[in-house]
Amino acid sequence: MISRTVATVVAIASSLIAASVCAQQWPAKVVRIVVPFAPGGTTDVQARILAKKYTESLGQAFVVENRAGASGMVGTEAVARAPADGYMLLFTSASLSVSTALFAGKFKLDPTKDLAPVIWTSSVPLVLAVHPSVPAKSVKELVELSKRQKGGLNGGHNANGTTSQIALEMLVQQAGARLVQIPYKGGGPSTIALLAGEIDLVFSTLTTVKSHIDSGRIRGLAVTTRKPSSVFPKLPTMSSIYPDFESDNWFGMFVPTGTPKDIIAKLHGLAVDTLRSPEMREFISKDGGDVVASTPEELGVHLRNEIARYAKVIKAGNIKPE
Repeated sequence: MISRTVATVVAIASSLIAASVCAQQWPAKVVRIVVPFAPGGTTDVQARILAKKYTESLGQAFVVENRAGASGMVGTEAVARAPADGYMLLFTSASLSVSTALFAGKFKLDPTKDLAPVIWTSSVPLVLAVHPSVPAKSVKELVELSKRQKGGLNGGHNANGTTSQIALEMLVQQAGARLVQIPYKGGGPSTIALLAGEIDLVFSTLTTVKSHIDSGRIRGLAVTTRKPSSVFPKLPTMSSIYPDFESDNWFGMFVPTGTPKDIIAKLHGLAVDTLRSPEMREFISKDGGDVVASTPEELGVHLRNEIARYAKVIKAGNIKPE
């Protein structure tokens, strides 16, 4: 029995030493950063800026690989099932929170257990915007108007299971708004519908609606992030009106659970440096966002809270994936 115990201790010590050596030598080959969406979007661009910084700083190529499908779950699952050696990373968005709740039971994946957080890079709010013909000048006036108007108000969203639909459903559940929810194929079409007066309101990304709010063609009433937006600092947050109302369009990096902590620390430190760079700050600012630069622990807590919050909204609203 003593010999078995000694053998077990030796095996554990050997594995720890091997992991330490692996982390010290990392990266010894090309590192892939999986973006679970098509090229060209905000998630993809941020990942490519980070890849450039990692390549320059660590002397090894970091390559962005787009693996779209099932609202980001295809690429996410690929990373979660990859070896925990630091050679496959995930850079994703808040869709991870929504999709985890939306596709519960359809994927053998629990990101809170199968992925280790690295950094929450930035947040971009959704803006509650209305057509100028809508007389409401505040969120509460809008809710009251929806209750008075026969049939309620028409609210557009970017397709089932998107944060824009979740936000509409939160307005129904938390504020008691009466809405007819109308799906569109993306933020562009839903914004065009708002501009044309086909719908009364929409929750849309800040960059999609900013120029139209600035020109007065639509009116912003609030933002969905917990903190006020640096772009529209005068707009109230939804959580200041309804305390549990938060829908954060965030971006962040994860690795497979079990990845050596030294590797996570290197990735995190260089990402923080990148977020301080003019290139990244300019991009995030133009995208209507704010730099977060969280610790791994802060991202982990945020992800767990979001999944729990969205799961309740999705269940209560009987929201189904397309």
